[in-house]
Amino acid sequence: MKFDYKKYIRTHLLSLTPYQSAREEFTADGREMILLDANENPFATEVNRYPDPLQLELKEQIAEWKGVGVDQLYLSNGSDEFISNVIMGCCEPGQDQIVIVPPTFGMYKVSSRTHRVGVVEVPLTDAFQLDLPAILKAVDASCKIIFIPTPNNPTANSFDLNAIKELLENFQGLVLVDEAYVEFSTNPSIIPWLEDYPNLMVSQTFSKAQGMAGARLGMAFAHSDFIRFFNRIKAPYNINTLTINAALNRLKEQDKVGEQVQLLLDERRRLEEAFGSIPFIKQCFPSDANFILIRVDDSSLRYQQLIDCGIVVRNPSKNLNCENTLRISVGLPEENNRLIDALKSLSI
Repeated sequence: MKFDYKKYIRTHLLSLTPYQSAREEFTADGREMILLDANENPFATEVNRYPDPLQLELKEQIAEWKGVGVDQLYLSNGSDEFISNVIMGCCEPGQDQIVIVPPTFGMYKVSSRTHRVGVVEVPLTDAFQLDLPAILKAVDASCKIIFIPTPNNPTANSFDLNAIKELLENFQGLVLVDEAYVEFSTNPSIIPWLEDYPNLMVSQTFSKAQGMAGARLGMAFAHSDFIRFFNRIKAPYNINTLTINAALNRLKEQDKVGEQVQLLLDERRRLEEAFGSIPFIKQCFPSDANFILIRVDDSSLRYQQLIDCGIVVRNPSKNLNCENTLRISVGLPEENNRLIDALKSLSI
């Protein structure tokens, strides 16, 4: 049966005529042109010209890297922009809702509120896993997107892939799986599932394992019809030239990225072992990411004490079922040594 993406999209956006630069029709054939169309400064620097609005060179390399077609790939100004675009493009303000699974990444709710879209919250189980029966019971026709981050932020664990598959098969809307920390996970990416589930979208990022948080580059993978739609509603030049060039260079360094990921995984295990000997750390939750969630006796006190030691961590205690927790990123070995020493000193 032919997939109809239009049923997921806000009706009035289907007829939107996108802004198009005058030179877009010439970008694909490689001709050398005198560019007098965009009122740019003609004196050559690395950034005097507008970037390729469709980032074709970068997309071709990412598509080969990830094993997808270029037409299945969308690049965004960080994953936050894609999250916003999906909600804006698929949810009618004041009518539709998204589904989130707290404790979860905060931007899903922020973006939905920004676009005047409702939020249905279905808490994770006590083990921080998806409560599948509760999710399927809570959704109705107004629920257009379920956001599933795995590994999850702030809990650091991965979700059962069979539960995600069941959601894809039983939920009538879109399932957006956020794989920001996938390089650190024992679970593989579910990008290959796109062939079987056209209602699946997968987001990844250059901000974490790729070490490019300051460049702001997100990747989204979806059915080609969705990608064409998002290219129509995005800002014309949402990815700047400096970011494109930095990503092209980083793609040549994947062996180095792999070494860095392995070092962080080794350091994560070392931190987990060290946390076991700290009396005020009551629980160290299983991590499948580059950070660890711990439960302590008094998170506000311990947070401030670490600040006084010159160490910044995150206090996510306001999140559902995260009372008295701290979220700690895995740092360089010498940074982790300072953290361990500080925690031990606070135990005296």
